[in-house]
Amino acid sequence: MNLSKSYEVIIVGGSYAGLSAAMALGRSLRSVLIIDANKPCNRQTPHSHNFITQDGEAPHKIAQKAKEQVLKYDTVKFLDDTAISGKNNEKGFTIRTIAGKEFEGRKLIFATGIKDLMPNIEGFSECWGISAIHCPYCHGYEFRNEKTAIMANGDHAFHIASLVNNLTNELSIYTQGKPEFTDDQLKKLSNNNIDIVTDTIKTFEHSKGAIKRFLFENGTSQTVKAIYAALPFEHHTQLPEMLGCTFDEGGFIKTDLFQKTEIPGIYACGDNSQKMRSVSSAVASGTVSGAMVNYELTQEDF
Repeated sequence: MNLSKSYEVIIVGGSYAGLSAAMALGRSLRSVLIIDANKPCNRQTPHSHNFITQDGEAPHKIAQKAKEQVLKYDTVKFLDDTAISGKNNEKGFTIRTIAGKEFEGRKLIFATGIKDLMPNIEGFSECWGISAIHCPYCHGYEFRNEKTAIMANGDHAFHIASLVNNLTNELSIYTQGKPEFTDDQLKKLSNNNIDIVTDTIKTFEHSKGAIKRFLFENGTSQTVKAIYAALPFEHHTQLPEMLGCTFDEGGFIKTDLFQKTEIPGIYACGDNSQKMRSVSSAVASGTVSGAMVNYELTQEDF
């Protein structure tokens, strides 16, 4: 595949948000290069939910179909590579890849997602996205009426418990140590028959990612079907930081309502810039960023 050295827009990240942005731009005849390292955060998840017309579909099949549709637009190109550095130039931005290639773009969209940091619990990473889950809207229905756990503490655990409580009558919070709840929160948890377990989980026993039971450091065990977990994360790339993008208190790239960062010409969309992590919300933010980049180019050229 012959690639140009210069594009109107470079999109770093070619999953749901990046492909959605590229479609909006391709339909406006913009020259676009998508650079993608093929590391979506949900690559282990068997089914995607809460996305109308695609409910229950495998995430990789959604991405594959999206890529096929996007690349039908002749002005959009896709490069399997990893963007590792970037800098401003007189026309916009220069992006360099791990393969040593350099490309210039007038505008830049980061659709780079995030990388979840796994806890030091044997078996957890194998269960992540399968029975160790992050979102009741994405996965909760499939575990309705099942014995369910929440591995979190304080306000976040309380928030998840309030959302999951109507999905099951068997719900417990595993704080991995001393509970950090207010008196009012403790009262509400008790009123809803939600137990708090302070024992430290050592191991997830599972079968191909389906949890069977927890083993605790004190030698006891507990059977469950699913566990919600609040994990820290890091960004897949330092490129946004290299180019001056700022981050909010949660660690997400700061954008306005139109996905524009605080650096002129740079936009961000998908999981790297929003707390609502789902395929549908990534697609929505990608469409917005693509449309607004096209609008910005139009205003500059008209």
